[in-house]
Amino acid sequence: MWKEFKEFAMKGNILDLAIGVVIGGAFGKIVTSLVENIIMPLVGMLTGGVDLTQSFMFGPGQAQIKLGVFIQSIIDFLIIAFSIFMALRFINKINRKKKEEVVEEKAAPVLDAKEELLKEIRDLLKKEQA
Repeated sequence: MWKEFKEFAMKGNILDLAIGVVIGGAFGKIVTSLVENIIMPLVGMLTGGVDLTQSFMFGPGQAQIKLGVFIQSIIDFLIIAFSIFMALRFINKINRKKKEEVVEEKAAPVLDAKEELLKEIRDLLKKEQA
């Protein structure tokens, strides 16, 4: 059982997925920091010094609805989603170019003399029938 698990865990897709999760987590932290420390203060400056995370809070005591924090999370999500979209778009463009190069490399097969003569005979027979 241990051997099977080891084979499963060492497959390329599993390792790629694990690396993607780690990089994605780090990227999420960077985007969160960008939104919290740069974008939201700029929004606050544009709105006359309003801190969205502190201004849009409703409810008594500790049970508060924090609408500003929710808006900040939406901005986080939009930046991450757009970044992933752009990365996938770039990767797809590269893959398309590689596929086009492979198709171009596969030129028409070179025909030997016999096949060329057979094609000429076929074409002549078609002309006579028409």
